[in-house]
Amino acid sequence: MDAKYIFVTGGVVSSLGKGIISASLANLLQSRGYKVTIQKFDPYINIDPGTLNPYEHGECYVTIDGQETDLDLGHYERFTGIRTTRANNITTGRIYQNVIERERRGEYLGKTVQIIPHITDEIKRNMLLLGESGEYDFIITEIGGTVGDIEGQPFLESIRQLRWELPENTLCIHLAHVPYIAAAGELKTKPTQHSVKELQSLGIQPDILVLRAEHDLPRNLLNKVASFCNVNKDCVIQSPDLQSIYEVPVNMLEQGLDSQVLKQFGIDPAATKADMEPWLNFLNRRKSATRKVNIALVGKYDLQDAYKSITEAISHAGTYNDCKVVLTFENSEYITPENVAETLSKYQGVIICPGFGNRGIEGKIIAAKYCREHNVPTLGICLGMQIMAIEFARNVLGMKDANSSEMDANTPYPVIDLMEEQKAITNLGGTMRLGGYECHIVPDSHLHDAYQCDSIIERHRHRYEFNNRYHEAFEAAGMRPVGINPSNNLVEAIELTSAKWYVGVQFHPEYSSTVLKPHPLFMTFVKNALQ
Repeated sequence: MDAKYIFVTGGVVSSLGKGIISASLANLLQSRGYKVTIQKFDPYINIDPGTLNPYEHGECYVTIDGQETDLDLGHYERFTGIRTTRANNITTGRIYQNVIERERRGEYLGKTVQIIPHITDEIKRNMLLLGESGEYDFIITEIGGTVGDIEGQPFLESIRQLRWELPENTLCIHLAHVPYIAAAGELKTKPTQHSVKELQSLGIQPDILVLRAEHDLPRNLLNKVASFCNVNKDCVIQSPDLQSIYEVPVNMLEQGLDSQVLKQFGIDPAATKADMEPWLNFLNRRKSATRKVNIALVGKYDLQDAYKSITEAISHAGTYNDCKVVLTFENSEYITPENVAETLSKYQGVIICPGFGNRGIEGKIIAAKYCREHNVPTLGICLGMQIMAIEFARNVLGMKDANSSEMDANTPYPVIDLMEEQKAITNLGGTMRLGGYECHIVPDSHLHDAYQCDSIIERHRHRYEFNNRYHEAFEAAGMRPVGINPSNNLVEAIELTSAKWYVGVQFHPEYSSTVLKPHPLFMTFVKNALQ
């Protein structure tokens, strides 16, 4: 069949969970045997979120082909197991960059370049791109922001045009919020009605409404919304707050979201059946776990979404180790030699988080020293691995003032140094070592025990590397490089041979963990923390 395009928009407020609904719908359609992919269109001018502060935008997610993207792509991969690429996340900046480059090359033949048709044509080209491969039955497109945002209007206009051009193969799902006014003891539908009215004023009639609410929505309220918004009663679906985002696909299945989507496209829902057994097994295992393990996230971004992929990966590993992981953020800015024992002694495992810049670095080094000396199962990720190396050089190898040249350009012992190919680069965006790279694993190592193979491909996002000048000194003292890039001999992983489990990796394993396929490194880390 022809590829079907599903557009997901949001209204009233941001952070309604468009990404989770999009990922849940993709999950349900996959469970019926359809081939699905998801893409996110973000209205901001940045070319990508790579230069955005985590406090501004949360985690920057990296695809296997090295594109820095919105964190929603992490949800897409975790819910579906698909591998996203640069084609799955487009920003206004990318759209304008493409159009301006064409204008500079003279490809518009002297015409005046305008929002309509040139910008909207470029948006539509990107919206249809994944469907043209013939690989997918459904392409779900999430539009960032809310209806009414001035920066989002070209995207909505593009959807309007596509709905006119491909009426049989397009569908619009709109998320809106139904607030509960405690003082009045009432649920209010007016924000939803105004949101839909705004969408209709742009020429788009939603086919399905998903209503986000903190309270259960009675049937008469759903019918009221259907009547006022010109939507079929069966196509108004509520999405209440749940204990876990992983319960959302089941909730959407029970309310028939996937069935309504198929009906809208003229496909008989009875022709296929959703096989959710593996997903339900995951949820049952999650709920039945009785053991607990306390893990500390030592980092400097005190924000829920800043380490989103790590928190989800550790959660997956906890479920498959039949335990509940209690994650606690510990701000490295406030960790000192005087309070480190009090801060970390209550945890069975510690993750030293990735990040950039000098703030909070010394606290991370103090935490690494405590974990090494007290044999606490520890996982260092990206900058976390570099912190482990710096701490070891200072306190075991006797290299006083050892550091990364990122933090101290004049350090006498740059155990972490700028990659040679990075030294001439001045632009920050999209210029790091990004995406999947091969790593050969040394046998008889904790890393090998975790992966159970000799070679892996993991994703990277960094500029600085372990300095091979210190390779022999580290190995002789017991900090063993156990992961090596075969093409350039860069150290990808280190581990302390005398420790129970003290492992640092330069790559980001958290990007590869999914609900149905937890990452082996996190699985092994949690297993050791439990012991």
